[in-house]
Order: sequence, then structure tokens, then C-alpha cells
Amino acid sequence: MTELSLLNEQLSALLTNEHSAIANLANASALINESVDNLNWAGFYLYNSKNDQLDLGPFQGKVACMHIALGKGVCGVAASTKETQIVGDVSKFSSYIACDSAAKSELVVPMLKQDGSLYGVLDLDAPILNRFNQSFASEMEEFARRLMATID
Repeated sequence: MTELSLLNEQLSALLTNEHSAIANLANASALINESVDNLNWAGFYLYNSKNDQLDLGPFQGKVACMHIALGKGVCGVAASTKETQIVGDVSKFSSYIACDSAAKSELVVPMLKQDGSLYGVLDLDAPILNRFNQSFASEMEEFARRLMATID
């Protein structure tokens, strides 16, 4: 079992019989932050349909941007395309939003409801270049699916 597979199993155990979205998101961000090396931010942005934007949700790390427009930054692109974004060097991402100058790479996984509509995104920032790869992204997509099963 890989370290990330174990993380997903830990998440499932943590979420058993718990259905509070905020509590689950808060514990999920803490679990990632404590379990995954070389991160400087782990958290969620939640879709606000009223304003058609992402709003800051539970997270672990330094203060963060509070609102992100769809299509802007790595989070906004992941939200608008509903596709995972792996960015090895954020300085080369054309619409990057620099919330923390220490971030060098980023992974953003869209979180979808059962009907396919956007709930939000899981956002991970790292202080090193090329921290994330497709294998890591696949495990985080599974993490997001497990989490959404308790929220949706």
C-alpha cells in the first residue's frame, strides 16, 4: 500500500458516520497537511453559485485568497474545466494568482457532486518545483471522491 493509498484509507476511517461538510473538509485538510511532505498549503475553495466564484473554505497553511473567479488562477481553471490541474512551476502559469510567494508548484482537483455539478476544489501548494505528478494527482482525485461521498 502506498503512502497516498494509506492516506485515502485514513480519510475513509475519519469520515465514517460523519456528515458535517465543514467538519469533514476541516479534518481532510488537516489530514493532508500532517501526512504529505513538502506542502505549504492544503485546503478547499467552495463554489458560490450566487456570485459564480470560488470562496475560501477550510484549509491548513498561511492566509489565502478569499475569492477566486472561475477561469482565473489554477483553482479557477480547475473549477471551470472540471479537470485536475498539475502545475510544476506556478511562475509559468499564465493566470496564476500569487496568494503565497513561497508556492512553487500546485495541484488542484475539482470536487463534483453526484449530478456532476461543481462543489469546489481541493488545492495543494508546494514550496518546491514539480512536487506533483499524475500518480499523486490520481490519489488526490480518489481522496476528493471519498470526501464528496460524505458531503453530497
